[in-house]
Amino acid sequence: MLSGLEGDGQAHAALLSALVPILRSFYRRRVPGGGDFLDDIEDLVQETLIAVHSRRDSYDRTRPFTVWLFAIARYKLIDNLRRCRAMEPVEDLLDILVAEGFEDATLARMDLKRLLEILPAKQAKAIWDTKIDGLSVAEAANSSRISASDLKISVHRGLRTLVARIRGGQ
Repeated sequence: MLSGLEGDGQAHAALLSALVPILRSFYRRRVPGGGDFLDDIEDLVQETLIAVHSRRDSYDRTRPFTVWLFAIARYKLIDNLRRCRAMEPVEDLLDILVAEGFEDATLARMDLKRLLEILPAKQAKAIWDTKIDGLSVAEAANSSRISASDLKISVHRGLRTLVARIRGGQ
């Protein structure tokens, strides 16, 4: 987001692309009927991306980006629920919109992605697949089209590099 605000068009485009799966997940958990309303979810994702783009100058650089993003997403969801006349009482709506720890989990996931960027792509993918997504060694190796032993070595080397980086504070 910050690079995009500085005028880096590629960074801004990458941000918008990265937000698509995050927003889909956000709306899937909150749109009444979930998967039955995929068109509504896609519309909400697009409306939110347009709002992020058109209102990017209102982003406060001193605050976490996700707080700003999910505030926009919540307003888009409320507007959609009102349009569909599916508006629930405010007490119930707050339960739908606020998931305990959701923001922290999202921030942690974004931090993990940023941390893994210091590794070669092969090591980062091996760690992500096995340690974050929970794939077995065989599944992750098959997904990456490498041998299981190669995957284990990649995970080991990557974790060793991350530990050294974190301990060294580099």
